[in-house]
Amino acid sequence: MIDIAQNLARVRETIDVAATKAGRAPHEVRLVAVSKNHSVEAITAAVAAGQRLFGENTTQEALPKIAALANRELEWHFVGHLQSNKAKLVPGKFHCLHSLDSLKLAQRLARFAFEQRATLDVLIEVNVMRDPAKHGFAPEAVAPLLESLLRESLPALRLRGLMTIGPYPADELTLRTSFASVRRLREDCAARLRLVDFNELSMGMSSDYAEAIAEGSTLLRIGTAIFGERHYP
Repeated sequence: MIDIAQNLARVRETIDVAATKAGRAPHEVRLVAVSKNHSVEAITAAVAAGQRLFGENTTQEALPKIAALANRELEWHFVGHLQSNKAKLVPGKFHCLHSLDSLKLAQRLARFAFEQRATLDVLIEVNVMRDPAKHGFAPEAVAPLLESLLRESLPALRLRGLMTIGPYPADELTLRTSFASVRRLREDCAARLRLVDFNELSMGMSSDYAEAIAEGSTLLRIGTAIFGERHYP
């Protein structure tokens, strides 16, 4: 049996150590427990161990879980690829979308959020390795996207920062170089466009979160290290 409470304690300890080593306060790094392909019972065990922030990859799987746990005052983040035809299912259910990867998706999210009188935090996905098999914007396309979003004035969307998936497999130097480039991109965009709340970096998963913390991550997307291997496909 997987001991979720023990796993969470181990992950939190690693976060504390990595943050302290990097000269950061541990509370600057938030843990998103990615519960995709894990049961409501597994999430409940994590809640009992003090976890309140969870991430899901599909609306089909997430929405029943959100409904089942509605009385737990949890914060839900959407961390997977979101098709634009599912955009209406995210505002009002999720606090933050980590994977904004097109202007069209932003426009649809903004419209549905406005209709539901909701707001949605969004992070722009950066394809830092320029992998054609992955989603997200090339680094040089991020600032033009932000400029387009600001011109359109989409008040229901809150532009909060960037997300990336680190290279895998990769050594520590390669990981830190990749994460550092996204941190600098966030800093440059925030300064150039005067985005005072553009301060989030969603970087780091079960295999590389210590390196991500060292390079400024504020949100870690960790599943396997907490819940073990997926229970079903």
